[in-house]
Amino acid sequence: MTARFWISGVVLFVVLMIGGYTIHGAILFADYAALPNLMRTDTDAQAKFGWMFVANLLMGFGYTWIYRKGREPGRPWIGQGLRFGAALALAFAVPMYLIYYVVQPWPTSIVVKQIGLETVMALVTGLVAAAINNDPKQA
Repeated sequence: MTARFWISGVVLFVVLMIGGYTIHGAILFADYAALPNLMRTDTDAQAKFGWMFVANLLMGFGYTWIYRKGREPGRPWIGQGLRFGAALALAFAVPMYLIYYVVQPWPTSIVVKQIGLETVMALVTGLVAAAINNDPKQA
């Protein structure tokens, strides 16, 4: 594994942490606060927050690995990043929130917001992965 792989994994981890906080800790905070029976208390969530680092670190390196295996050398990185981001959304974010909607009493309005915001986040993540892992220009 190259230095670029490790850099990409760490950068994606940071992007995922910032994006996750922005979406779930800021934008959807009030929506979640209105559902205390579905969410952990602040104290309980803080006690388990280390697992958030582990999860996002695993995603950062996992997404890097998948992107690097599926990229097409010589193709524009922006298109590849958007394609990868769309794949992330369709493979992970959209099904996950639809499953949560089925098994937990989430309001439809929140699920729509979660899917929309996480899809945007997946596209951003895909673009960042593509930008970092872009092939050097051939002379």
